Amino acid sequence: MDRADNRRAGIEDAVPRPLDHILSFGAPDAPALLLREARHSYRELESLTGRWATWLQAEVDVGGRVACWTAKGLVSCILPLACARAGLVYVPVNPLLKPAQVAHICADCSPALLVGSASRLATLGEGDLPASTQTMIEDEFSSCGIPDETLPPSTWDTDDLAALLYTSGSTGKPKGVMLSHANLWLGAVSVAAYLEMRSDDVTLAVLPLSFDYGQNQLYSTWLAGGSVAPLDYLFAKDVVKACGRYAVTTLAGVPPLWMQLMDAEWPGEIANALRRVTNSGGALTPALIGRMRGTFPNADIYPMYGLTEAFRSTYLSPDKVADFPTSIGTAIPFAEIMLVDGDGHVVEGEGEGELVHCGPLVAKGYWRDEMRSRERFRPTPPGSRHGGTAVWSGDRVRRDENGLLYFAGRNDAMIKTSGNRVSPEEIEDAAREAGAPDAVVAIGVPDERLGQAIALLIETDGPLDIEELRTRMARSLPNFMVPAQIRVFDQLPRTPNGKFDRVALAQEFGAPR
Repeated sequence: MDRADNRRAGIEDAVPRPLDHILSFGAPDAPALLLREARHSYRELESLTGRWATWLQAEVDVGGRVACWTAKGLVSCILPLACARAGLVYVPVNPLLKPAQVAHICADCSPALLVGSASRLATLGEGDLPASTQTMIEDEFSSCGIPDETLPPSTWDTDDLAALLYTSGSTGKPKGVMLSHANLWLGAVSVAAYLEMRSDDVTLAVLPLSFDYGQNQLYSTWLAGGSVAPLDYLFAKDVVKACGRYAVTTLAGVPPLWMQLMDAEWPGEIANALRRVTNSGGALTPALIGRMRGTFPNADIYPMYGLTEAFRSTYLSPDKVADFPTSIGTAIPFAEIMLVDGDGHVVEGEGEGELVHCGPLVAKGYWRDEMRSRERFRPTPPGSRHGGTAVWSGDRVRRDENGLLYFAGRNDAMIKTSGNRVSPEEIEDAAREAGAPDAVVAIGVPDERLGQAIALLIETDGPLDIEELRTRMARSLPNFMVPAQIRVFDQLPRTPNGKFDRVALAQEFGAPR
């Protein structure tokens, strides 16, 4: 057996449990959550989960949604477990989103409760939320409940819905990916296993907790009995200081963050303490991997690939990184990865096709969106050992003679920037609302730091104030969705049926198709 096979051995026999049981694996008095103002043990967090769950169950009907729009802290880390225990569905909202995106999410899933920071809730206007959605400032929520009335660990069916994670696709507004207790639990088991996490590990949670990658920082660490230190940072030096403050051993990032971190100064004792660094949300370049290896001499490097609809699909074992730095590796535990060519045939051995993810990590579809669910969640290809439903990723992937996989491109127009998936239609709609002509196209163009930068192409023969348009768009869009480039043309290429020719535009700008 090689290293990857050893990690996998016995893991796929794991039995899922309700998500709120995740705290039962740490020693009761061991530190579980490290905050700047306090350190909380597993015993304390378990008590808090039960107390908040008691209050939530009295306020929200079983199956109701509870949204969270806060910075990282006690509420955003423990509320998903309290919701799981109370039989509710947790909806994390990216703190970077502006009121327009938050209003869309709330209109789509109708949360009974939106917990948020006072400053964020104050930005919402009349009519931004459904009449049935109540709001609560996080400081008020954190003190709710009665100390001696706590719900015990739940016995919910692990196929029950536990969370909605909103993600953009190539078309339309963000959609809620429905995740079950089993999806989240087995994702934690899988990652804790192949990262070889231990009870003395400390994870610095720098990624947004509204992403599956970010949430899993919590769950996989707690499943291993380790500690999590959440961090909202402004500068790379903040990450370095936090690694030293908390004696961090595990750090996850996306390529733009790793580029910033490689330009920062790392004291030897801090860098040497890291045991593992992980990456997803875009490919690491061989040059960047080389810098990471030099900066963190004792750390294993884990390049990974995933999609919210199936949590994560592949990882590259650290012992293969030096020889195959551009590979996305092989399937993680619980994932069955198949390639399907343009004729619908399964690709055996070497070749290229669409990556299709089968197995128990596959989500339950999109919230109240049967049409888009049918497009992405379809029967597994012939020969699947799991059967049932698979996620058809839209990503073209190549398999080499060693069985390793490599990202080759997208089948659709989705833009991936700074680790975020962005719908070009959402950018185009925002541009029109900000005063741009109807003839606009958003595409992704190669960018060394972002993976792809957003370019907005506008067809018009009239005057247009580009900087004013950018300013207006920035009022309604989070920073990562504001176009880095805005260019004006007399005419943009169209296909024979009159639609904009995104393929021709991608070729002209050098963007992946």
